[in-house]
Amino acid sequence: MPYEKNSELPKLVQEELPEHAQDIYREAFNSAWEQYADPGERRDPSESREEVSHKVAWAAVKQKYGKDPRTGEWKKEA
Repeated sequence: MPYEKNSELPKLVQEELPEHAQDIYREAFNSAWEQYADPGERRDPSESREEVSHKVAWAAVKQKYGKDPRTGEWKKEA
């Protein structure tokens, strides 16, 4: 179930991430959703398509953003 807009993302993602990070999450999730439709394409075929897509999306966000250990806020890394 790809996401067309950020307002459709899981509440945790909407509440935790800045808008740009939500864009990254959504785009990575949607791409992974297409890429891993076949269980044989997944590293662990026992994981659902949705689980894999969320993992890919979080990994994409973490390439550009980090969580501030003091405030817990996600901030774009330099």
